[in-house]
Amino acid sequence: MMIYSNIGPRYMFQALAKFIPRSAVFVLLVLTLAAAVAFAAVSHLVARFNANAEARGRKLYTQGLADLSAGKPDRAIDEFRAALTCDRNNSQYQLSLGRALRDTERLDEAESYLQSLWQRTPDDGTINLALARVAAKRDSLDDAIRYYHNAMYGTWKSDPDGNRRKARIELIEFLLQRNARAQAQSELVALAAFLPADPVLHLQAAQFLTQAQDYPDAFSEYEKVLRLDRGNAAALGGAGNVAYHAGRYRTAQHYLQDAVNANPQDANSRSQLESASMILETDPFVHRISDAERNRRIKAAFVAAGERLASCAQQKGMNLAPTNTDASPDSPLATLQSRWLATKRDLPKLTSARETDLPDAIMDIVFQIEQQTANDCGEPQGVDEALLLISHNREAADQ
Repeated sequence: MMIYSNIGPRYMFQALAKFIPRSAVFVLLVLTLAAAVAFAAVSHLVARFNANAEARGRKLYTQGLADLSAGKPDRAIDEFRAALTCDRNNSQYQLSLGRALRDTERLDEAESYLQSLWQRTPDDGTINLALARVAAKRDSLDDAIRYYHNAMYGTWKSDPDGNRRKARIELIEFLLQRNARAQAQSELVALAAFLPADPVLHLQAAQFLTQAQDYPDAFSEYEKVLRLDRGNAAALGGAGNVAYHAGRYRTAQHYLQDAVNANPQDANSRSQLESASMILETDPFVHRISDAERNRRIKAAFVAAGERLASCAQQKGMNLAPTNTDASPDSPLATLQSRWLATKRDLPKLTSARETDLPDAIMDIVFQIEQQTANDCGEPQGVDEALLLISHNREAADQ
């Protein structure tokens, strides 16, 4: 029995060794397989952890958007931050966080997040627009222009033409708010050149051009609107308004009358129409009136200017009577009074065919009185206002 028990285990080991290779390759393969299994298990765990983190990030981001819409920006910022910790490479989370910080006036922090995005994708239109708005809030003109231009010429994931146009319009609004008219006019010319045949867009461009006091281009845009939408009351009133401000009172009267007909509640167009009509009825230089009517208008203008001069002197506490020796001869009003009295003696000569320069000479003193009294005593009303406006550009009034 003892002999059998000693031989048995040795025999069994020798039998088992026949089936187990002693090669190092086999050992390496076993270890590699074990490592692969372990790596797969770890990768699975990591992927599952990341997936859970990303899901939590999406949930936080969605809640942040909801809070932002509900007027709770501080909560939204906290949720965007938390979402970003769950998915640190998510550009949308970072962009939304930067925007929310900007809108709550945390400009330094907003710029930091947005600049980080910009360094990764400097041609992205959305990021450049966000940075442009930060610069606009800082009132940094140069930076705002640079980033708005980047947004205009950058890449957009959807509706590139529409987004670029909106960026330019936003820049124009910014420039007009800062009274940078020359730069605004330059952007407006570029905007108008590529607008589609849409009356709404052309009307907007015309209104911006009006704000920039570019009246010729504004009038051109209003005409484009009317070619696309013939009865557009806003365009009729706008065309009349810019023609009025440009001193083209005949054209203004035409469009303003149509504007009032289209919209009787348009008080501004009605007021300008009355003023334009008075100017055309007062101006002795308009075409298609007789010599007698021209002379009547000159005499009426001369009398009105004399009354305005006397009224202004009274308002200033001055006595311009010829017998008053206390009036300073160097006073502009006193000088104009002397010239008005000297010119008054020539009024009867208006009917003479030989006095071809007299109408202009009389109206020159009229215009000088209206301009000086406007400076000294404030803007006039009625006929005096009409004469003052004619004096600014007498050649254009009848256009």
